[in-house]
Amino acid sequence: MPEEVVSQNEPDRVVDGLNQEDPAKRSALYDFRRPDRVAKDQLRSIHSLHENFARSVASSLSAYLRTYVSSQLIAVEQLSFSEVMATISAPTSIVALRMRPHEGAALLEVSNSIVFPIIEILLGGTGKNPRNIDRETTEIERSILDGVLRLVLKDLTVAWQTMAEIEFFLEGYQSGPDLFRFFPPNEAMLEVSMELTMGQHKGMITISIPSIIVKMQRQKLNQQVKLKKGKRNDSDYERMLRLVQPAQVNADIRLNGQLLLLRNLVEMTIGDVISLGYPVTRALDFHLNGTRKFRGQIVSKGTKRGFHITDSSETVG
Repeated sequence: MPEEVVSQNEPDRVVDGLNQEDPAKRSALYDFRRPDRVAKDQLRSIHSLHENFARSVASSLSAYLRTYVSSQLIAVEQLSFSEVMATISAPTSIVALRMRPHEGAALLEVSNSIVFPIIEILLGGTGKNPRNIDRETTEIERSILDGVLRLVLKDLTVAWQTMAEIEFFLEGYQSGPDLFRFFPPNEAMLEVSMELTMGQHKGMITISIPSIIVKMQRQKLNQQVKLKKGKRNDSDYERMLRLVQPAQVNADIRLNGQLLLLRNLVEMTIGDVISLGYPVTRALDFHLNGTRKFRGQIVSKGTKRGFHITDSSETVG
């Protein structure tokens, strides 16, 4: 078999063809350090979820501390664990969280600028001391703060019920170096940051959740939707009909006549006759809950009155 000789022109034509292609079709960005990134649609849902959490936690803390507390969601970001650690400025209060029924852990960080005013209020003070305390919390202070953190986690659990059955529990206070036993540096994390304001004091509350946990919830939700769609049958529709049947619907028949001036209406007396300008043969409008659905005529049988439908909502102009 004769050997085929490839001329220099042929590789040049191949290279030229590749150069003319759209770069977007030939390559796509992929970060191998973050394989567990959360989809954008799910990220929007999580953002909305934590906006509700921020409002509820502000209300709960205001009632618990008996002082006005406001909260605002700042950001929902996807970071690696090493990037999360880079944002932590000591001294601060970091708590490890357990997420049942999952085996994974999460982190809750509360800055000292808001921790110590809360502790002061719980000990009977006003919480208006402007002095910033630059040290770690003691064991006694942490035991006092535990009640507030459990209240925050209760609201967080309720907020997450809209997406998944996850309960958050305190496991214990942690320091920076100890956190690496929970996560490797390249672990993909979902970081939720919110600002807490109490009088003249402001501080950040940051929640870091492994992205893989969030992605697992997306898969479960998709499976639940598929199961619900696949299992729907005639009995489901019958059940829905039974639930809807007792509902009350407001039905009324309207005769749209002429407009009447208010002064003429006020001057009306018994015996006056109003000209409606509405022919007897014209169809009347039948409304359900204020929306026109049918047209037809008034009919009678003995002493009873009824409505005979002649046109449906599709044919009503």
